[in-house]
Parts: sequence; structure tokens; C-alpha cells
Amino acid sequence: MEQPTNALRKLVRSLGVSRHRRENGLFVAEGVKCVADTSGHFPCRYLIARTSWLEDNQITIDRIQADNILQASAADMERMTNLSTPPQVMAVYDIPDEPKFDPATADSHLIVALDRVQDPGNLGTIVRLCDWMGVTTILASADTADIWSPKAVQSTMGAISRVCVIYCDLPAILASCSAPVYGTFLNAPSIYNVPLTSNGIVIFGNEGQGISDAVAATVNRRLLIPSFPPERPTSESLNVATAAAITLSEFRSRQLKSRN
Repeated sequence: MEQPTNALRKLVRSLGVSRHRRENGLFVAEGVKCVADTSGHFPCRYLIARTSWLEDNQITIDRIQADNILQASAADMERMTNLSTPPQVMAVYDIPDEPKFDPATADSHLIVALDRVQDPGNLGTIVRLCDWMGVTTILASADTADIWSPKAVQSTMGAISRVCVIYCDLPAILASCSAPVYGTFLNAPSIYNVPLTSNGIVIFGNEGQGISDAVAATVNRRLLIPSFPPERPTSESLNVATAAAITLSEFRSRQLKSRN
């Protein structure tokens, strides 16, 4: 079985940088679970693994259907990885083409929008959350973190296989929607006291600055996640992924109650 060439090692390592991912149209999934969770969902250019993993994971190998399967040493994996500990396996996949978003989709589905979310770990966690909560489309501003970065892919725990992240001119897309557009703010009615629909777009903003003015101008339903009790001194804000979890849970809770 062939081993990674020096050129391939450099290519895989370079995929930790957004520019190189876009130039090559490739991203990398690293680690046993990440590769298993993404296998069969994206065209695979290279499957690179230690001998022991290749010997023990024929089912996953068959599912991936890689163009090239390469046997790597520990030193090879260390040169290529973006993780602190070299993995047993990594897969280099084609970045899929982004579909064009139809604003009418929000008339019948709940959609999440991310405005300048910078941390790839937060982004990946939100993708994983959306997968759990049945949200299959995320709109992202152009300056939101890259979902195909190794850390973001790792943080999705395989959910990137089922949730589509579409980068777009977010204010323009939101302005074209006829469905409700929700946003979380500090000066808004409590989410627990206002009606929530089963469709529409729910926006979450930058970790430090929240939702930008241009995006906020498109919001027609503002929400607050209140602290408890209201008069008690507390943290300044919630982590964006935590805020998304609370908000989407409340939306889905209302849906379940309306069916009973």
C-alpha cells in the first residue's frame, strides 16, 4: 500500500488554512469518530491511516470509497494533523457546492442564521445542535467562521453531513423573507412570554458584539433569554452556542405542546 508523499503531506497540512481549502476545494476530517461520522457523505480524495486502523475498519473503508487509500506512519500523521494529538485516521473530502437559498423555505421551516460568529468551535457546536433540533439549513454571513475548518468539522460530531451551511449576503437574504425573523437581544421581551412560530429564521450574533445593525434592521420579532431571578447580578451574556440551545429548545417545545 502506498504512503503519503511529501507533496500530499504539505497539501493536507495546508487545509488548516481557509484560503488553501477554498483554492483546492478540499477539507479534512480527522480522528476515528469524525471520519466514521462523515464517511459516505462526501466524495473522498484520500483516506490516510495507520496500519492498525486500516486492518480493523474495513466496513468504514468500504463506505468511504476513497480514490486513494494511504498507509501512514506516526510521523506522517504528526506532520499533517491540525489536532494536538496525531489521529489514527484522516479523510480528505471534496467541499460540496453550496445550494442557492430560496427565501420561501422559511415559510414552512425553521432556519438558523449566524451573524459574524467567529469561533469555529461555536460554529460546529451550533451545527450539531441544529442537527439535534431538526434544523437542516443555516445561513451564515460571509464573515462567519469557515464550517470546513478542521476545528469546526470536528465540533459538529458528524452533523456537517446532514446540516447545510450557506454563506450569503445575510441582510439582503433576511430582507427578502416574508416569514418571521427572530433575533436575540438584551432589550427585548422574554422568550417565555411571546408567541413563537414553527417556521421562520432565528438569528444569533457575534460572540462579543451580538447582532450587527444591518442584520438587526431585518428582525421583526425580538427575543430575550432572561436570567434568573431577574434582579440577581449575573454574567454579562451567554455563550452563543448556549443561547442557541436554549432558544431552539423553546421553539421546539412550543411545537410539541401545540400538537398535544
